[in-house]
Amino acid sequence: MTAETSRASLLQPVTAGLLAAIVGFGSSFPIVLQGLAAAGASPAEAASGLIALSVVMGLLGILLSLRTRMPISVAWSTPGAALLVATGMPEGGFAAAVGAFLVAALLVVLAGVWRGFGRAVAAIPAPLANAMLAGVLLDLCLAPVRAVGAMPALALPIVLVWALAWRFARLWAVPLAVLVTAVIVLVWTPVPEGAMADILPRPVLVMPVLSLDAMIGIGLPMFLVTMASQNVPGLAVLRANGYQPDVQPIFVTSGLASMVTGLFGGHLVNLAAITAALCAGPEAHPHPGRRWIAAVANGIGYVLLGLFAGFAAAFIAASPPLLIQAVAGLALLGALASAMSGALAKESERLPAIMTFVTTASGVSFFGIGGAFWGLLAGGAMLLLARGTAR
Repeated sequence: MTAETSRASLLQPVTAGLLAAIVGFGSSFPIVLQGLAAAGASPAEAASGLIALSVVMGLLGILLSLRTRMPISVAWSTPGAALLVATGMPEGGFAAAVGAFLVAALLVVLAGVWRGFGRAVAAIPAPLANAMLAGVLLDLCLAPVRAVGAMPALALPIVLVWALAWRFARLWAVPLAVLVTAVIVLVWTPVPEGAMADILPRPVLVMPVLSLDAMIGIGLPMFLVTMASQNVPGLAVLRANGYQPDVQPIFVTSGLASMVTGLFGGHLVNLAAITAALCAGPEAHPHPGRRWIAAVANGIGYVLLGLFAGFAAAFIAASPPLLIQAVAGLALLGALASAMSGALAKESERLPAIMTFVTTASGVSFFGIGGAFWGLLAGGAMLLLARGTAR
């Protein structure tokens, strides 16, 4: 192989990996910041959480890819962030939410160490898991419509740019919507004085508080939606491209890494699902044995983007909340459609799935425990009743 051919062989996976990092960060960081803020994080704590997530998931992706020589891409839990938006601040504030993050991370570790527990989680009916995720996403996905109704002059250009980009360049649809939002915020909306003054990366240690309500209302549903909507599809992407990774070290290391991010305000890191295809598919390199380089470049990209996370957080804090929710909602429409499709795929399980969906989407809370848990419980009860009647 000549030096020129070697450089060309290296350029393709590096470019694909960096593109995946830019798309992954740009399309979902507003959701992460919205979720942390909804859980009670201060602007400094939210910025710290975004920094921790970006850097840790980048380093973990580099480590796993180098060790296995497979394109193992790591991302933050976007469904987990959406869950935080839907659930809101628990009793005990952000410290209780951080305690729930640590519990969710511990459950991920257990899923890797204890194979029986992992199989039990996998046995949760897919329609119910998808319906719970759809219920979590629904309210945020309504934000673009609400924004157009409340501030059409500002929100409509964002939606139109997103729609046109979705038609012609789907990977760039949300990043372009974020860019248009930035322009609108800078030109047409007043930025509070001093909002951008403290944008350097500043990790903030958050001491967790263990609250039973937060553990059940946030920690358990976050673990379930992350496993069902990130780790399982992420493994499917790898296997579809011919890779057979050992899941045990992936779950254990991602759970341990999530404990680190939790202490600095972040929630869970996990296998990438959507952007994973950019690193694991032929777009990264014609030869499957060279695609791990794309995942390493992807990790480096996330670490570098993490250095600018303080600026991203300051920008979000200075922006009209409804506009940011609109961008986040646009980013999640595809996930909502996929979750609804999975929830309603089996006719015999549609009613239990719908029960899970409406209960979760209602935002109902009992004993301080949010709707996601009760939705799964209600749908599970309906499913057991249906199976009992069938006998």
